[in-house]
Amino acid sequence: MEFYRPRNKVVKVPIVPLIDILTILLIFFIVTPKKESETAETKNPPPEPRPVVHIELPTVKEVPTSEVLETRAILSVTPDGIITLDNYELANPELLTDALIVFRSEFPQRKLELAADQGVTLSQLFMVWDALTAAGLEIKDVPARIRLPAEVPFIDPLQR
Repeated sequence: MEFYRPRNKVVKVPIVPLIDILTILLIFFIVTPKKESETAETKNPPPEPRPVVHIELPTVKEVPTSEVLETRAILSVTPDGIITLDNYELANPELLTDALIVFRSEFPQRKLELAADQGVTLSQLFMVWDALTAAGLEIKDVPARIRLPAEVPFIDPLQR
């Protein structure tokens, strides 16, 4: 007669979760800082602090003067797109490059100043700066002065 014998069960070790845990532990031990020995601190002492240098920054002061050092030609731009060069209104803004080239050839020593209303769009300013560059003028040599639009007095219609 045969008796029932339980079979030997094969024990399976879950490998994939073990690999995951080992990977996390490995990353943890690599990333965590190790304690440095005291001998390393004595070998490389911390640098001594440098002396502090006190600096006085220059300040800007206006000096009143009675004479004009240089007269600049005014290149003005309005929000409507009207461009004037030294009190001469250009018929078309696309002619600005040619007008600047002629102006530079007639008055080589005279410098320009850009006067724009506050309502001028950025695209209009870029168009003017592109024309200056195309005419051979440096943008940094042409200072810009932004004017506020003229204030209109308020008239109350009910007070008439």
